[in-house]
Amino acid sequence: MSKIKTSLIIIIFIFGFNLNSFSQNIPATFADLAEKLMPSVVNISTTQTVVTNTNPFPFQFPPGSPFEDMFKEFGTPQERQSTALGSGFIIDQKGIVVTNNHVIQDAEDIIVRVNGDKEFKAKVIGSDPLSDIAVLQLETKEKFIPVKFGDSDKSRIGDWVIAIGNPFGLGGTVTSGIISARNRSIGLSRYEDYIQTDASINSGNSGGPLFDMNGDVIGINTAILGRSGSIGIGFSIPSNSAKIVIDQLIKFGETKRGWLGVRIQDVTKEIAEVEKLDQPRGALVASVAQNSPSEKAGVKAGDIILEFNGEKIQEMKQLPIIVARTEVGKNVKVKIWRDKKEIIKTIKLGRLETSEDFKVAEKSKPLKELGIENLKISVREVTKEDIKNRRLPNQTTGLVITKIENDSPLINSIDVNSIILEAQKKKIKTVNDLNQAVRKVLNSNQKTILLVIYNSQNQRRYIGIKLD
Repeated sequence: MSKIKTSLIIIIFIFGFNLNSFSQNIPATFADLAEKLMPSVVNISTTQTVVTNTNPFPFQFPPGSPFEDMFKEFGTPQERQSTALGSGFIIDQKGIVVTNNHVIQDAEDIIVRVNGDKEFKAKVIGSDPLSDIAVLQLETKEKFIPVKFGDSDKSRIGDWVIAIGNPFGLGGTVTSGIISARNRSIGLSRYEDYIQTDASINSGNSGGPLFDMNGDVIGINTAILGRSGSIGIGFSIPSNSAKIVIDQLIKFGETKRGWLGVRIQDVTKEIAEVEKLDQPRGALVASVAQNSPSEKAGVKAGDIILEFNGEKIQEMKQLPIIVARTEVGKNVKVKIWRDKKEIIKTIKLGRLETSEDFKVAEKSKPLKELGIENLKISVREVTKEDIKNRRLPNQTTGLVITKIENDSPLINSIDVNSIILEAQKKKIKTVNDLNQAVRKVLNSNQKTILLVIYNSQNQRRYIGIKLD
């Protein structure tokens, strides 16, 4: 009987010890961690000018009606200010902020609120639509409290996480949850390897950080499932993938992704059987781009890429992600399944952004023309096509004049298709830059604005314009 009692005591002791150990892993409170991290999380608001045509008729045409397209150009263009909200976080004491590209895309003004009270203007250091990441610089000399990145590869399903952001404009909001899944793909972008979490993420959380219990950023909150708001399924860009893009944007102002030059597809069970592959794995090469790194290395359509630079490819979607984060110009070993046996090819990676594949696939944005009221002209931003077609310096920025009104002060001095490069000896990149320069001159006693332009013959000229 005493042996039974002793055994029961030991079992209860072991069970109690294990239960106690488990309970110690559950945070009693997130308050200390949240208090430490809040000063590094920012609220972002942007404004942009949207031009719409008002309907001149006292009725609406039915959707799809041929009259809808026929008469749509009779509308009167109307400008209105559109605003958007998002989140971000500080990664450098000098005020470098990370957010989502879709938060600041096409923004004319970016205002960043830090710690709930101080507001600063911000400029874009670089942005990347493919990964939906943007890096901003606060226009101030103040010092800030940065956060650091953690190792997202070490994050496990079931780990506790907290999200801090600006949902629905309610700044400084903290939510908690766990990592629900890893390596999620939901069809939003080319490079998807999302962390899924049930921490509440809503509209306005975009660009905010997902923290682990050490206070390190392991993800950038970027998407939610469902239009009605948080339903416990949110997605974050893993920090390890994001950091590569962020470092490139800070260093170069753009991304430099590795490029193989192949179109790929899934290896199905049937394809694996035909090719005598042990199981469906790898990425099947559907075609090889002409003059691409793969063609030069002897890769052929029908090859199955099993391993890239020492990393095994279990699913097709893994290959683009691994290639993109590999250094441009690097010689990599690629293991290929061809004719029912493995072979090795050495490929020198090209750069995706300069490849013909990328240029063809890149969607061209409609050119947005905006009016400069005080100058009575319409302008649009300089594009890569302008630089290429007019053989301008690669770093050229400015505004192309698309229309000049008859009563414009520029009518006898500048032609349509001229490019405004500077105003009052300051570079012009956006419509807002020029508007600010014009307003400053109009509020002064001088009333003369000094412009630097490329005329329609691409000659650089200084032009002084008297404003009324």
